[in-house]
Amino acid sequence: MKKLPRARSGHPNILVEEVLRGDPRAVARVISQVEDDTQAAIPLLKELFSRTGRSLVIGITGPPGAGKSTLVDRLAGLYRKEDQRVGIIAVDPTSPFTGGAILGDRIRMQVHATDPGVFIRSMATRGHLGGLAKATQDVVSVLDAAGYQVVLVETVGVGQDEVDIVRTADVSVVVLMPDGGDDVQAMKAGLMEIGDLFVLNKSDKEGAERFERILLAILGGASRKDGWSPRLVKTVATQGEGVEEVKARIEEYRRHLRESPAARQHGEELARGRLLQLLRDRLLGRVLERVLDEATLERYSRSLAGRESDPYTITEQIMKKAGLK
Repeated sequence: MKKLPRARSGHPNILVEEVLRGDPRAVARVISQVEDDTQAAIPLLKELFSRTGRSLVIGITGPPGAGKSTLVDRLAGLYRKEDQRVGIIAVDPTSPFTGGAILGDRIRMQVHATDPGVFIRSMATRGHLGGLAKATQDVVSVLDAAGYQVVLVETVGVGQDEVDIVRTADVSVVVLMPDGGDDVQAMKAGLMEIGDLFVLNKSDKEGAERFERILLAILGGASRKDGWSPRLVKTVATQGEGVEEVKARIEEYRRHLRESPAARQHGEELARGRLLQLLRDRLLGRVLERVLDEATLERYSRSLAGRESDPYTITEQIMKKAGLK
């Protein structure tokens, strides 16, 4: 294990050591720096990275109202019964007006609010230039280094931001409900590609059996490179029904990764995605700093809105100014 340099008064390593000891206040401070996208976060993340890779990261997505928060709450409870420390990240990429994440998730998870073995954090887009997935990965790394054995990442919907976020997880869980034919269309649009486990929640509702048949038909035609056949579990999360099976299936997929030659490839794909995301964010940030101040961006936007120019020409002009063409 990598040994940290001796901490000096005011040195960032003091904060790193506090995170490694699992101090929730230190964890919250580092996460705030990550969320604010400050340069101060980078040396901290560099130091913490070698202590990561031990947590089970579970991504949970699905349409609003499917019961994701309730499922997360129940899963957290099961892991806590095993005395495992649990981190919960509730990601809201859809609140551009408030600049903060919706706190309904915390209200629903009040039972864990006073549990020192559970750390709950809500995240929103804020200043992330399309890099919310990268920011989420960094927050996962902080929780991982702090000794949280399980990290649950919940998104509020099924858009591209959410898909990118869930792709960063070890196990991706897609939560659906019997109310929506739209859910099947969403699956065909991309969720099928990322789901390792599908949960049909609210399975006591009318139409659940029909929806289950549709899902099984779709899953039956799925073919994956890693040899895994995505599972379907029916739950009534509000009653706790089926949640233990969800946990069992998560562990089953985890074992599959460990025992399969695809395990190493899976880890490399996650690492590749993380590296490319970071490069995109850093390169875009550098371009914006150098050649695209607010006045220039406003001028380009006005030109584009008035159809005086096109987005391709403007992009080429920006790239040329940045020395990339």
